[in-house]
Amino acid sequence: MRSVLLELDDHLRAGRAVCYTALVETRGSTPQKAGAAMLVFPDGSQRGTLGGGCVEAEVKRRALQVLERGAAELLTFQLDSDYGWDDGLICGGRMKMLVDPLRPGSDVSYYRQLADQLLAARGCTEAVALDEHGDTKAGDRWVIDDAGDVLVSRRGNAAPDNVLATLRDLSSRPRPYVANGISYLPHLSRCRLVIVGAGHVGQKVAQLANDVDFDVWVVDDREEYCNSQRFPEAKRLIVAPFEAALSGLEIDRDTYCLIVTRGHNHDEEALAHLAETSARYVGLIGSKRKIKLIFADLLQQGISADALRRVYAPLGFDIGSQTVPEIAISIVAELIGHRNLGQLPDGVRPTSLLDEVIANL
Repeated sequence: MRSVLLELDDHLRAGRAVCYTALVETRGSTPQKAGAAMLVFPDGSQRGTLGGGCVEAEVKRRALQVLERGAAELLTFQLDSDYGWDDGLICGGRMKMLVDPLRPGSDVSYYRQLADQLLAARGCTEAVALDEHGDTKAGDRWVIDDAGDVLVSRRGNAAPDNVLATLRDLSSRPRPYVANGISYLPHLSRCRLVIVGAGHVGQKVAQLANDVDFDVWVVDDREEYCNSQRFPEAKRLIVAPFEAALSGLEIDRDTYCLIVTRGHNHDEEALAHLAETSARYVGLIGSKRKIKLIFADLLQQGISADALRRVYAPLGFDIGSQTVPEIAISIVAELIGHRNLGQLPDGVRPTSLLDEVIANL
């Protein structure tokens, strides 16, 4: 979404017209879910996708017509034999699209405010009216911040009471939903991922995590490993002894922490600093034997069992990983699952390791 909004602004500043299209409601099985966005340019080219196939081609065709007419519209597509037979997209669902034509000189304050929120990694919700309700017209839109305040509107005035009444708190990380004729498209704040250890696993995790919208920080005591050449996607690189780097590091409820250092002692040192923080997630790589040894040492040092019970160890989904890329994929999949679902399924975290340690103390 951020790249789409930036390209939208670039085209308008360059004096070129563009049509913004967004999927605002889905029902049943569809190739994309609400929140997907696509730009359509006058030459028929595009940026982004609404699902591909015949339905996307039809959205482009109709978007070009709307661009000529100049007024935003809501378009509905039923995914039956009319759209997708040739491409195998007979999903049977329904998709509702917002199509907003923009020309040089158009008021784009709505899109710039939305882009500012996303670029600053601040959460917000787009609310889109799907039908008329009092003074509200279909297609009216508002950007609402995580405090419930309306930042900007498009084709509408102040958000009516029914819009704010069914707004869900972003802290619950809601998915797109429809209530009272309003489509809500949450844009969740980006989570920070602190990778402690700049070795091969940490490097590959950083690449993948950046691609799925984590802000990556890397901590290591070796500058030859922790540098911008090896971690070009990192928002912050901290080169210092682990004790100094992790003492006082900013950790909040939107922070994920991975411990993937080069050795047992460094792993234990890092976990001693991170286990009792407010981090949403703390994960530790290693064998079950190593993890039990570290847990036993930390319990004896006074780290609480409740804090250690929150630690995901061994780190990553069990997919039979053998290579560094496979290990990184298993780790990032776990991070995505935890972030998007709020927790991981029962049985993913082997808390029995800690129970074994406690039983043997």
